[in-house]
Amino acid sequence: MQNVSQALGLLDEMQVEGVPPNTVTFNSILHALCQAGDLKRAGKIKDYMILKGCPPNSATYNTLIHGFCLKGKLDSARALYDQMIHDGCTPNEITFGTLIDGLFKLNKPSDAIDMLSLMAEKKILPNEYIYSTLINGLFRSGDPEGALRVWEMMKSKGIKPNTILYTSLIDGLCRHNMVDEAEDALSKMTTEDCPPNVLTYSSLVFGYFKAGKSQLAILTWQKMIDNGCEPNEISYSILINGLCEEGKLKEGLMVWKNMLSKGCKPDIVAYSSMIRGLCRAGMVEGGLRMFNDMLAIKDVEPDVVTYNILFDGFLKDAKLAKAMDLLNRMLDLGCDPDIVTCNIFMKVLVDEEGKGREFLDGLIVRLCKKGRMEGAAEIFGVMIGKYLVPEVSTLDMVVRGVCNSRRVRKGIEKCWKEIWR
Repeated sequence: MQNVSQALGLLDEMQVEGVPPNTVTFNSILHALCQAGDLKRAGKIKDYMILKGCPPNSATYNTLIHGFCLKGKLDSARALYDQMIHDGCTPNEITFGTLIDGLFKLNKPSDAIDMLSLMAEKKILPNEYIYSTLINGLFRSGDPEGALRVWEMMKSKGIKPNTILYTSLIDGLCRHNMVDEAEDALSKMTTEDCPPNVLTYSSLVFGYFKAGKSQLAILTWQKMIDNGCEPNEISYSILINGLCEEGKLKEGLMVWKNMLSKGCKPDIVAYSSMIRGLCRAGMVEGGLRMFNDMLAIKDVEPDVVTYNILFDGFLKDAKLAKAMDLLNRMLDLGCDPDIVTCNIFMKVLVDEEGKGREFLDGLIVRLCKKGRMEGAAEIFGVMIGKYLVPEVSTLDMVVRGVCNSRRVRKGIEKCWKEIWR
């Protein structure tokens, strides 16, 4: 964010020095703002460009559409697309690829497929990037048949699959337990002189572990090494997670040490996998030490999954006080509990009269006081789902926090007056 401020400061200096910024300058600043998630200022920069006689071009709109899609603001992204057309800027493969990816992320696969018709209207042919986005999206949307239809359609259009496309196919097949088909794809990939990369092999390793074929997973890992593919953070995480899920903690620790010796930094998946493996082996304190190591490094922040692994480990060891201490740290570090967190604690508190309701109510209050209304609303939903009634003051706090517009607040206050009249 500091770099963005410096860039905006430079823009002001250019104005003072009488050096008018051009479209490339503005687009660079827009890209930085979108990467930082500051869409409000990005929109103002676009308007400023028009005022300065520097009209936005296709790259400007593509940058903004990508920024809005990243934030899940698809309606705004589509409005920008319409404005792009209105302003005479031609959408291209990047425009449509970004919109298709955004639609899949918002779980709108049919709308994403419809984009192909829109592309045809604009006489824009899908390229490898578009097909890769479609195949990935359909697999992740739970439609492997649709993904395979797109694959066949792509080949019928004369597009030769490259490493990225084959990797998307193999990854999707493995996610849907279709490892035999993934093996066939890898074989075709090799015969078509399309060399697999580290992500291709890692996807297959993941698929074998998921199918319970750990021996084949390890053999594929070795094949990856033999073929000159250097393991990265993702591949190490997949191997560590697979070994720990199989209960092979000793082997997982060996891979962990090997990863560190290679100068490869563990990611959140690797840390969480090792912590889970240690907790399952009854070494919860060891899991906590690894968690503290992760916090000390500061490159990787624990997420709610990591915390839930430790909560479950502590409570299975009847260490409620330690679990509560960790929960306090979690809240202080800005991570919100979820439904899994609640269920883990409720298993212990359910036998104590009123303790479960009191615990969840207290969580809501603490989150509200920290201004984290989304998290508070989720816990509130858990309470309602468990037929636990929150305190009236807690309910009021949630409603006021979620519905914070002036008009809604007035309506709430009026309702309360009528209720307590």
